[in-house]
Amino acid sequence: MHLIGAVALAVCFGTCAVSAGIIDHPDYASVAGLTHEEVELYERSIKVVGAQPLPPAPTDTSFKLVHDKNHPFVKAKSGDQRGPCPGLNTLASHGYLPHNGVATPAQIMNAVMEGFNMEYIAAMLVTYGAFIVNGNHLTNLISIGGMSSKTGPAPKPPALAGGLSVHGTFEGDASLTRSDDFLGNNHDLNLTLFNHMVDYMDKFGNGRYNIHAAAEYRFARIQESIATNPWFFFGNPRFATGYAESTFPLEFFSNDSTIDWERGTSLENVKSFFLEHKFPDGFHRRGTPFTPSGGTHPMQPGMNIGRVNSYTPVDFNQGETRGTCALYTRFVRVTLEMYPHPTKELSKALAGNIHNFFQAVKDVGCTELFPFN
Repeated sequence: MHLIGAVALAVCFGTCAVSAGIIDHPDYASVAGLTHEEVELYERSIKVVGAQPLPPAPTDTSFKLVHDKNHPFVKAKSGDQRGPCPGLNTLASHGYLPHNGVATPAQIMNAVMEGFNMEYIAAMLVTYGAFIVNGNHLTNLISIGGMSSKTGPAPKPPALAGGLSVHGTFEGDASLTRSDDFLGNNHDLNLTLFNHMVDYMDKFGNGRYNIHAAAEYRFARIQESIATNPWFFFGNPRFATGYAESTFPLEFFSNDSTIDWERGTSLENVKSFFLEHKFPDGFHRRGTPFTPSGGTHPMQPGMNIGRVNSYTPVDFNQGETRGTCALYTRFVRVTLEMYPHPTKELSKALAGNIHNFFQAVKDVGCTELFPFN
């Protein structure tokens, strides 16, 4: 199965259902759930920016140095947001994103395209897929980590912008280096899991993170979650993004002009991105734009049903004929559930951001949805 992944961001979306993940964590629901009057009061307390136009596609997609004098490494300080995506964390450390880890969708798109040469449509899809469920539509800001007041004044709960660390949206089960939410801390890097990944690099990749190490470790993490997490979820959209995040280091962390699936990337590079959030010295981005893709060793989408080792297949497409359209439809429906009482300003912002999200899928034949018009 080959689907555009989410930032990913190596992004990572999904629990038992995305909507269930949001509802189970009401503190992380942007301005969702407020009454019409409460939203109006919140609007008066902030500077409303709303949805903004998409940034243009880059004109320079060449192989070039990105750890340069204009982008030195600066370690995150207290209060800076860092989250489940080592790529975004690194971009913030080097100033491609605001160092505090709070950014607009356009800033995130530009950062992943400039820093990693991510393909334009892929950057659009992963950015707006994350933003419509985890961002603040009125201030047009999102945290790449957890909830932050820097995305705007916090409205009355459950209307808080949760950021990319919210389980069930960007971050999901069977992560490469984060625990499942049910099993504990899903926000911080789990050093035990990281060391397991290194073990798989040694066993299957000759000490490097190549396609064989990626495939085997991806499969092992799925099997581990099936055996330990009674509520493990690997359906829409986590199934697609879970495989995509496994190939992300191959495609973006290698410091080579082209992809070499057999060679992969070095342990030194993996440590630099995952542990230090730092471009290796002399790091160059890829020479042509790339899209995160699915890996090998696939299995059927599914979920545990309240007990371990109860993995049950689920329908990923949920009535859609294309997997990408199923992802789009799922996120739009969840966003609609999150905002039952939008004001005029909020409706306008929601509609604009969902329309931006659609631009990433329109060319594959998806039908545009207009829940807030």
